[in-house]
Amino acid sequence: MTEMADSVAERREKRQLRKQKQRETNIIRAKKMHRIRMGSVRSEQQYELPMINIGCSGWFYWHWRGLFYPQELATTHWFNHYSNTFKTVELNAPFYSWPTIANIRKWLQQAEDEEFTYTIKVCELITHIKKFQGTKTLVQDFGYIADILGSRMGCFLYQLPPSFHYTPSRLQKIVTQLDPRRRNVVEFRHGSWWNEYVYEAFRQAGIIFCSSSGPHLPEDLVVTTDEVYIRFHGKKLWY
Repeated sequence: MTEMADSVAERREKRQLRKQKQRETNIIRAKKMHRIRMGSVRSEQQYELPMINIGCSGWFYWHWRGLFYPQELATTHWFNHYSNTFKTVELNAPFYSWPTIANIRKWLQQAEDEEFTYTIKVCELITHIKKFQGTKTLVQDFGYIADILGSRMGCFLYQLPPSFHYTPSRLQKIVTQLDPRRRNVVEFRHGSWWNEYVYEAFRQAGIIFCSSSGPHLPEDLVVTTDEVYIRFHGKKLWY
């Protein structure tokens, strides 16, 4: 039992070290993107999206082999197979790892279909670490992704942690720090955010309130802009 406990503790420590190292890397990458953004021409264009866009949260899952992807299909062809069925996808990797310019250009290159768009989950450095505390510059730096992706850019998805409950000051931080030039979607995991103060503030700021099907949260379709964004997690478990 002692050896097993030591093994669990060691694995936990290693995970924490990896997480800390990744967070340090995210800060370095954010600073680099800031320098690049400051030396580039700002884009004011926001591209139109199809009236209805349906996609998945990610596309590279091993357990999809034999279910969605043909058993014999090489993983190098998975994205093409996915994009022949769906015209959009949420990218989860940027949440954990602030993307490099090379990463973004690879996304652009792999999306050969001109109608294909990405929703980018915003890095946890903004939503979970700093929790919108003095993040206006970071938000603009992360938003530079849209300038590179151009017409392939869909939405920026800001997913907040379940511990992040509603307060007027937190609402003010969100609406004043998001870049109105971008198509911003905010997903809350605490039920206190389902209230008219939030809806009205989002309407005024042009922010999309993410409606979702998830455990212990309202399933109301909340409309705060001309566009709606819905995530189907499932009623019993969060994705």
